[in-house]
Amino acid sequence: MKILIAEVIYKKNLSLRQVSILTGIPKSTLNDLCKGSIPRLDTLEQIAKGLQVRMHDLYDSPYK
Repeated sequence: MKILIAEVIYKKNLSLRQVSILTGIPKSTLNDLCKGSIPRLDTLEQIAKGLQVRMHDLYDSPYK
């Protein structure tokens, strides 16, 4: 499974600071996730809600 958080942030033309404000997730955590850390399910849900995307838009999996 590949995490696509960085790609979604780039497509929406947002900075990590902006995403941090929208999601309530610290910028350092978002940075770690963009570098490949695997998020917890609740974190993924929080990011999806803040960015107004579906959770499965944030990862690539053959099981989608």
